[in-house]
Amino acid sequence: MPFVIPLFAGGIALVIVLLIIGSWNAACFVGGATILLSAILLAFFRDPDRLSPREENAVVAGADGVVMEVCEEDEERYLKTQSIRVSVFLSLWDVHVTRYPVSGTVREVGYLPGKAVPAFKTESSQVNRRSTIFIQNERTACLVKQIVGLVARRAVHWAETGQQVERGSRMGMMKFGSRLDILMPAADVTVVVRRGQRVRAGETVIARLNGAVS
Repeated sequence: MPFVIPLFAGGIALVIVLLIIGSWNAACFVGGATILLSAILLAFFRDPDRLSPREENAVVAGADGVVMEVCEEDEERYLKTQSIRVSVFLSLWDVHVTRYPVSGTVREVGYLPGKAVPAFKTESSQVNRRSTIFIQNERTACLVKQIVGLVARRAVHWAETGQQVERGSRMGMMKFGSRLDILMPAADVTVVVRRGQRVRAGETVIARLNGAVS
């Protein structure tokens, strides 16, 4: 809890100082505010366990939130083909731990500096600051973008190049952050979510891989 512990410790230290100098009302106010803000941050950084579906063809949501867009996009950098993009918007009240949509090998991770366009706008996918995780397996490839917005200024991931990852396992966290895009080759998947649908990271099936499991 990178924000909670310093906030709580600093608040308690200030309360002690105020009590020593006899500022009882101020100590009560600071103590109450510290408890309230710590509780809010604990809720924000909550990390519940999730059970990923057993279905081999399933592609799961990478973040909690609402599906903003389901559209085609020509992704030239990683997938190098016509792709399907599913964009999820995270509100301040959503769980902000992100998860891998598919199993496979992390082929590349990256970071792109950029703007802070509101994350609900389509152009934020291309111009905002973001981290990227590119995953491949024997059947398909998947590009994940963790995108910051106006409020969100930092997104972290724990992926490393060459790492083997499991669908539904923890990938990173959007710190006060706001949008996650999943792109996959259009020929490889059939999308099963729609715009406006609420999804849960690691659990909700957003697409299915075409073809039988070999």
